[in-house]
Amino acid sequence: MKKILIPLLAMGGALVLQPAVAQDGEALFKSKPCAACHSLDAKLVGPALKEVAAKYAGQDGAADLLAGHIKNGSQGVWGPIPMPPNAVTEEEAKTLAEWVLSLK
Repeated sequence: MKKILIPLLAMGGALVLQPAVAQDGEALFKSKPCAACHSLDAKLVGPALKEVAAKYAGQDGAADLLAGHIKNGSQGVWGPIPMPPNAVTEEEAKTLAEWVLSLK
């Protein structure tokens, strides 16, 4: 019984936390200049965020990789236009990355 109960409780806790990450990530996205180049559903200067989520879905380390791209910028990942570094903390970059990956 304990072997089943502990994983169920862990999953329940993860599901409870998911909306908080999504809400914080969306608010953070709106408070930063991200929307100048990205939208949820359509390519602007950069890819649609749902396209990013689909590309990295299920990949180990995806949140850390995206957080690094958000904070430090990247080039050549989605085409020739570079993504500049952003004025975000490590924690904010991680929150944004986790939010992007939660999009469907």
